[in-house]
Amino acid sequence: MLARTAVAAVALIVSLIVSLAMPAHAGPVRLELPAPAFAPEQVKVAVYLPPGYDDAGDRRFPVLYINDGQDMQAVGLESTLARLYADHAIEPVIVVAIDMLHDRMGTYGLSDRAAGASAPGTSRFGPIGTRAHDYAQWLAQTLVPYVDGHYRTQPQASARTMLGWSLGALQAFDMGWQYPELFARVGAFSPSFWLPAVPAQGGERLAQAQVERGPKRDGLRMFIAIGSAEETDDRDRNGVFDALDDALTLIRGGHEGTRELHGLGGLGYSVSLAYAPCRPQADIDFLLLSDGRHNQASWARMLPVFLHWAYATPEASAMPRCGDFMPAPAATASATPAT
Repeated sequence: MLARTAVAAVALIVSLIVSLAMPAHAGPVRLELPAPAFAPEQVKVAVYLPPGYDDAGDRRFPVLYINDGQDMQAVGLESTLARLYADHAIEPVIVVAIDMLHDRMGTYGLSDRAAGASAPGTSRFGPIGTRAHDYAQWLAQTLVPYVDGHYRTQPQASARTMLGWSLGALQAFDMGWQYPELFARVGAFSPSFWLPAVPAQGGERLAQAQVERGPKRDGLRMFIAIGSAEETDDRDRNGVFDALDDALTLIRGGHEGTRELHGLGGLGYSVSLAYAPCRPQADIDFLLLSDGRHNQASWARMLPVFLHWAYATPEASAMPRCGDFMPAPAATASATPAT
């Protein structure tokens, strides 16, 4: 009896020591930051610090910014990071997840930085991106300086990545395209490259038009992923559903009526249309996710592949280990479709 009591006491002491030794930031640091253009609404942000951050001395870390921060549980961010860290598959990274603002359709979209204006589009849901310039400026001029000022970041474009899905992916593309001195890598899951301009501007797809105008943003790299079962719409009746068609045209070019489009490849970016982690990376890597749909469950499957693409350790990049980071099979459970 005494022996069992002593063992229990030792176990309790060990448990207390372990709990006291755990990093102070076991969960995300949650913030509310002002954004005068959207006042009185403030932007909710969660900062996920990597394991050992508090004990890393002067070490600095790359930063991943993610739109739709309210989806982090649905896409399994914390569990995915924990698994990849435990497997020594990715380098430590600071993750900054930004909750969508109340007017998601207004803030997520494309901007024209040179003109100091949004580049709004139209959809059956209404206007999209009417406040995109305000949001992009807030990211560039408020959030990035705040994060660099309060955390030990690597404050250069090559160490900053922007990730999003759906309309949030369109906005992530916008940050890389309009602010390449801040963001050198972009992750775009199920991106809304279909978004056309308002009818008065001719109805062309906005992201495609930006690429066609160029020029190449030197150093910019992108990971673009589409699910093979995203949708069934096929507006030009070419046998390729629109989400896939629009992404491939943006990447490799093609034709729109009699007009020839050069795409990112035509600007001089190297392109891989069948991403495999065991191959040398191109400037633009494209992944077609088998059975992937336009929902959080599919984006959760894309996430570890993307994280390996962006932050793989040398060990995890070596053959045959890198083959472990191809997308996992689709789960049977379904998720609510998202815009």
